[in-house]
Amino acid sequence: MNTELNDLLDDLKRRMEGALDSLRRDLSGLRSGRASPNLLEPVRVEIYGSVVPLSQVGSVAVPEARMLTVSVWDASAVSSVEKAIRDSGLGLNPATEGQTIRVPIPQLTEERRNEMAKAAARYAEGGRVAVRSVRRDGMDTTKGLEKKGDLSQDDAKAWAAAVQKLTDRYIEHVDTMLADKERDIKQV
Repeated sequence: MNTELNDLLDDLKRRMEGALDSLRRDLSGLRSGRASPNLLEPVRVEIYGSVVPLSQVGSVAVPEARMLTVSVWDASAVSSVEKAIRDSGLGLNPATEGQTIRVPIPQLTEERRNEMAKAAARYAEGGRVAVRSVRRDGMDTTKGLEKKGDLSQDDAKAWAAAVQKLTDRYIEHVDTMLADKERDIKQV
């Protein structure tokens, strides 16, 4: 029985880690004042009759602190990539030079910084909800084992406490990630 509960705890850890990974990806898409290849991760390009991630049609580099370059592999896709970056809602204005697209990163206004901080807070809340959902599943499983008689009341309480401790640790990670991102966004 103990191995079954350890497997449950390992599964909960894995799922909570997945929630953190998702939050990391979401936060990496929010730009601060500096250039980062992750900034263009959410950009999707319509090409060859389908929509694909930018990473499948070119490579992104950071030649300067406020500049990204996208080297498009297929010359016929350059205009589609430029349009996708411009229409992405990231507030970027790309310029084409042959098969390379230069993307200057503009200085953020105070209003835009506040919007970004609010978006980061929304992403973090989504991460907290995901972690709590995993916690609920763990608690339900523990209660189910207790009802079936496979787990004593004391053991159920101990496992519920372990699940709660795990949840608290992951919620703390979410809060730390949010604080770091907000600091990064607000930095001028």
